[in-house]
Amino acid sequence: MDADAVLAGKHAIVTGAGRGIGRACALAIARAGANVAIASRSRPDLEQLAAEIEKIGVRALVTPCDVTDREQVERMAKEALDAFGALDILVNNAGAAKSQPFLNHPDEIWDEMIAANMTSVYYVTKAIAPAMVKRGRGRIINIASTAAHVGARYVAAYTASKHGVLGFTRALALELVAHGITVNAVCPGYVDTPLTQIAIDNIAKVTGRSQAEARAALAHKSPQNRLITAGEVADVVVFLARDASFGINGQAINIDGGAVQT
Repeated sequence: MDADAVLAGKHAIVTGAGRGIGRACALAIARAGANVAIASRSRPDLEQLAAEIEKIGVRALVTPCDVTDREQVERMAKEALDAFGALDILVNNAGAAKSQPFLNHPDEIWDEMIAANMTSVYYVTKAIAPAMVKRGRGRIINIASTAAHVGARYVAAYTASKHGVLGFTRALALELVAHGITVNAVCPGYVDTPLTQIAIDNIAKVTGRSQAEARAALAHKSPQNRLITAGEVADVVVFLARDASFGINGQAINIDGGAVQT
């Protein structure tokens, strides 16, 4: 636990926590002093993460969940609330990314992207927010993407889903603020995670570039010519989760080295 434990005594839940950004967020929140319920579809990933969290000196709750399944989400929320008695922080991080040119775009990819990236945020927030309303406080932080602001070729479904997350964030920020709850979005560019590695693999396969060349192509999309780290995203999440950040509401915070300025 950090000496400056700004989240001491609080309880958080992080979806998509098994890897990448979600894992980094769960660890950062734990170091800041909060107990953390961690959810993803992979129990082994969660068990490993829980052991790391408990070494920090806070509680970890493993609650495997497919966040596109309403019943599983409701069960996850109940387990977390039963274990902790309250939830102060929700990080909606679970998601997926697939690319496909639109003119031969399978409906299945559309359905998958909307379910994984947008409907899941609706399900989880709907399951957790009532308990926050009852207590009169809470922080809801949605991990979106710079794709919530701008379009790109070959990712129509992903872009539409992330635009939806940002719209949902802004609407709820106005609706829930009277209950002491803030709702914000964090919008990373390309982050050095297993999900981005899939994109790198795909670029290399389609274009014939090497792995290094494909990685460099994504890094070059940032004015800083690099991939963002998961830790950078997690640090912003902790900042938004603090009591002192109550004045930040309905915002989309970009972490992309300046690529998208909006």
